[in-house]
Amino acid sequence: MTRRGMLKAAATLSGASLLTAAAEAFAKVPCTDGYATVPGGKIYWRKFGAGPKTPLLTLHGGPGSSHNYLLPLQALADERPIIFYDQLGCGRADAPNEDGIYTIQRSVDEVDAVRAALNLDRVIMLGHSWGALLAVEYLCQGRGSGVDRLILSGAMASIPQVMAGFNRLFATMPNGWGEKMHGLEKAGKTGTPEYAELVQQFYDKFVLRVPPPPEVVATLEALSKSPAYRVLNGPNEFTIVGRIKDWDRRQDLRAITQKTLITTGEFDEITLDCHETLRDGIAGQAHLAVMTGCSHLTMNEKPPQYNALLRDFMNA
Repeated sequence: MTRRGMLKAAATLSGASLLTAAAEAFAKVPCTDGYATVPGGKIYWRKFGAGPKTPLLTLHGGPGSSHNYLLPLQALADERPIIFYDQLGCGRADAPNEDGIYTIQRSVDEVDAVRAALNLDRVIMLGHSWGALLAVEYLCQGRGSGVDRLILSGAMASIPQVMAGFNRLFATMPNGWGEKMHGLEKAGKTGTPEYAELVQQFYDKFVLRVPPPPEVVATLEALSKSPAYRVLNGPNEFTIVGRIKDWDRRQDLRAITQKTLITTGEFDEITLDCHETLRDGIAGQAHLAVMTGCSHLTMNEKPPQYNALLRDFMNA
């Protein structure tokens, strides 16, 4: 059972009326959108605002998600352009049914293609979750020209470190959760309601601690259709056997010289040590902010507080 299956049932409770309300709210901010050619096909992009300050380019999570859950950041468009895009295989982008096309390297190359298509010579780059992995990889490959500052949220420098953190979180779950979970996995019963309920308990604690808001509903709908999650990640959140499973840049973080803001939630599924590794390894000045009461989707749990952190950092 994938995380998209776990959260999607709860997401439907938000209803179409909430999605309509969110669309109306976003419509109040000047917005342009379109498609850009990248390696493998075309991606969909949206730009909010047209202020004079350096644009913020966002890289969404997943892999296989969409930009929608990051839309609370459009509140920052009063000062600068905020750019979102759906990566290949995600949301409104093309989704080729060719497993070989979904790789870390192609996704990194895609960032350059998006920047070129939108004339983003100078940007502040934000990556969340899988998007943070892309941002770290992008900069470790020496592609940071014009990236003035960096924001990493729910972030990591190593998938093996992430998995070690998952195992520690499993041990904190009550009522023999881990034993039940592994027992069902060994028995091949990951498609059962019992397994789904156990995984939902984990997500309610470490992924999203509020009812799914409209932007998350839209993202989960996109995630349910994306081929990228299976190829890059694996069958579920706890079994990372896809192409990212061995990714590890802990020894290369000195290549990142940008001033960096690292944010996480108190209960983030990406554990605190992963964020501390980034803070301590990046060569540029790095600040780590922990949002109390939040988990992985901090921008959806406490949007005003999250945006305030970003605004202060970008304007400092």
